[in-house]
Formats: sequence, C-alpha cells, structure tokens
Amino acid sequence: MASAPWPGELGQRILREVSKEGWQQWLSRQTMLINEQRLSPINPEHRAYLEAQMTAFLFGDGGDEPEGWVAPEEG
Repeated sequence: MASAPWPGELGQRILREVSKEGWQQWLSRQTMLINEQRLSPINPEHRAYLEAQMTAFLFGDGGDEPEGWVAPEEG
C-alpha cells in the first residue's frame, strides 16, 4: 500500500504490518458485515463496531463472521 488506508496510529500500524492482500481480505469481510448486519457506515456506533472488527480481523482473533456464513471449501 502506498499510504495508510485508515486515519491515525491504527492506519500507520496497518501500513507497517498488513499486506495489500490482507487489506483486501478485510475489505471483503467488511462488505459482508455491512450487508449481512445491515450496518450503516455513517452511524457512529456501526463505525466503532467495524473498526473493532477490523482490528480483530487484522491483528487479533479474526473478529465476527456474519451469521450463517460458511467458509468455502478449499480444493
């Protein structure tokens, strides 16, 4: 990534520690969360939830998965 994809120190950490592919995987997960949970990116509570999920996805336990979501089988 050429620049931090998120503001502040968290954005700088993402820039240092997350690959472009990892960021793209997060964007896909974020889209699923927004669609399945009917989140609004302009709602401050929803934004805080998405930021917490982003942090968990990129640096922690992976975060929440949309209800009923099943990972595709490899192979």
